[in-house]
Amino acid sequence: MKENSLEKFTRRHREHFDYRSPSEKVWKRISNTLFGRDTVSLWNSVSIWRAAAVILLTLSTYLFFTNQRAVVHSKQFTSLQDFEDVESYYAAQISEKATLISNEGLFVDNSFTQDLQKLEAMYTVLTEEMKRHPSETVKDALVLTMLVRIDLLNQQIQKLEESKKSPGSPSSI
Repeated sequence: MKENSLEKFTRRHREHFDYRSPSEKVWKRISNTLFGRDTVSLWNSVSIWRAAAVILLTLSTYLFFTNQRAVVHSKQFTSLQDFEDVESYYAAQISEKATLISNEGLFVDNSFTQDLQKLEAMYTVLTEEMKRHPSETVKDALVLTMLVRIDLLNQQIQKLEESKKSPGSPSSI
């Protein structure tokens, strides 16, 4: 086989090449060319990506909880408006039933009056608590108090109607 001229020249003058070595800069360039980039760029740094992930996680968490608070506040406003609607409806029902009982002018049970006064006092206390510290629990207690008052008034109306129907009642005389 024929050797090419470069190979012959290299073999003949090998001792002249052995004492010289390329600089570190040359080896880096050769290494980069052969094996790809050896230097770490800013975008390939694991530390940079970790820091970016932590910042993204922190920002996402902050935005999530800030958004949740906004949703809760809007729900409370909607819930407050709904509560006011419910409260006005039940107040109208209570007023109507109390007027019906007072217009009849019939015998009203003393325990009924006491129970109604206790419920009204409880309602007043809960209303003040709602103004100071609004919460779902207080709203529920207010609605329950109004429902109990309506039930108590309905029971009294039923007693009055029964007393009208029965012979010998004070209204039939």
